[in-house]
Amino acid sequence: MTAPASDRPGVPADALLLDVRRDDEWIAGHAPDATHIPLDQLPDRLGELPKDRPIWAVCHGGGRSARATAFLTAQGFDVTNYEGGMVAWARAAGPLTSENGATPDVD
Repeated sequence: MTAPASDRPGVPADALLLDVRRDDEWIAGHAPDATHIPLDQLPDRLGELPKDRPIWAVCHGGGRSARATAFLTAQGFDVTNYEGGMVAWARAAGPLTSENGATPDVD
């Protein structure tokens, strides 16, 4: 189930939100409906990504997701980099959850 567009600041409702941060960053806090594939695992996990819908890549501040965007675009995916990363997501009041039960932290 995809979150309503109002819960996804700047990301279309039909897009897959791809979080490319490290495992520890994901555990600390992430968007509830994001798919997690760390940047270093991306080449081996391309089969998990849809080619029939847009993908928005996000990381902490935008650098790793920019690399993921360039790589995935070269592989034929429709990808947009989420400018400012999870820091910008949190500032825009995007929903957050954590895997460890603690208050989500993306800073």
